[in-house]
Amino acid sequence: MEKNQIFIKCGTDYKGMTREILEESRLADLIGDKELRIGIKPNMVSASDPSNGATTHREVLAGIMEYLKENGFHKLTMIEGSWVGDRTMDVFYACGYDSVCQEYDVEFHDTQKDKGFAKDCQGMELHICSGVKDIDFLINVPVLKGHCQTKITCALKNMKGLIPNSEKRRFHSLGLHKPIAHLNAGIRQDFIVVDNICGDLDFEDGGNPVVMNRVLTGRDPVLIDAYVCHMMHYEVSEVPYVELAGQLGVGCSDLQKADIRVCGTDIGEQLPRSRKVVEVADAVEEVESCSACYGYLIPALDRLKQEGLLDRLHEKIHIGQGYRGKTGELGIGHCTRNFCHHLEGCPPVEEQVYYFLKDYIENHQK
Repeated sequence: MEKNQIFIKCGTDYKGMTREILEESRLADLIGDKELRIGIKPNMVSASDPSNGATTHREVLAGIMEYLKENGFHKLTMIEGSWVGDRTMDVFYACGYDSVCQEYDVEFHDTQKDKGFAKDCQGMELHICSGVKDIDFLINVPVLKGHCQTKITCALKNMKGLIPNSEKRRFHSLGLHKPIAHLNAGIRQDFIVVDNICGDLDFEDGGNPVVMNRVLTGRDPVLIDAYVCHMMHYEVSEVPYVELAGQLGVGCSDLQKADIRVCGTDIGEQLPRSRKVVEVADAVEEVESCSACYGYLIPALDRLKQEGLLDRLHEKIHIGQGYRGKTGELGIGHCTRNFCHHLEGCPPVEEQVYYFLKDYIENHQK
């Protein structure tokens, strides 16, 4: 597989089609040395079954592990940490990764337990989990899905699971796009297997899966994300970290240079347009909020909208680290604890947010 190629395969035998696309991609030849320590990095954002559209399917991971083992690679580690507010091991068991790791004798490394080390990532010092140092060849296995703050999340943003929680919070104070791009200049992902089986096109935490039954592979995370922008009906310029990563030398953001190849006869259906985040975001004043906090708010607002309650909310909802020490009327999360009406939590989960706002609308809005 060349650096500018993206392979696509469709089907419902997720493990089998993953193995087949890895054969087509000649992954074993790309790795070469059988003694290399191979890291497999899924998307373990929260304790949600992959069928909900947020986390990597265990069958895809099984296909990768089985392929590698059969090709003589035995130094395998699954490495990942959940988002702030969830415990990695809760996600590990909820997704069924324990049985996959046990079946293929693959160890699991929880990056939430790591210490961070400082690294110069193309002019920006970032803290990276120490477990990354033990990986020689990194296989990134993101879920193709939407994101309530960055519009898309796939290959580049999935690297956030390899930084400490404190650094994840700092990323939001830095504006997300710039640190995501620089992080990918500091952590090299050698191969990407994209889970496009049923990602949620609006919320990174899932809940509205869109079944596509597709797996993609590639070597260039920037080109992969540029293609994902195209698939999700965005211009690359609408997702700033993609172009910025290209400018930093991480990869190529020019989709015209991509060689898209279909493994089989079916490229699958076109992804539908979905903009639920845009429809409800006008109700929010967000400043430097963490992904988990904002990610739980948006689907709660969507529920209120479906029930006809959101139109009755005339007060802006404030959320994010930028409101620490400030006062106001209505706030979500610990950072807004000085507001008149505020929901405690770091982060409060969707159900808590939904009922808190529903109560506020019914009892404090005229």
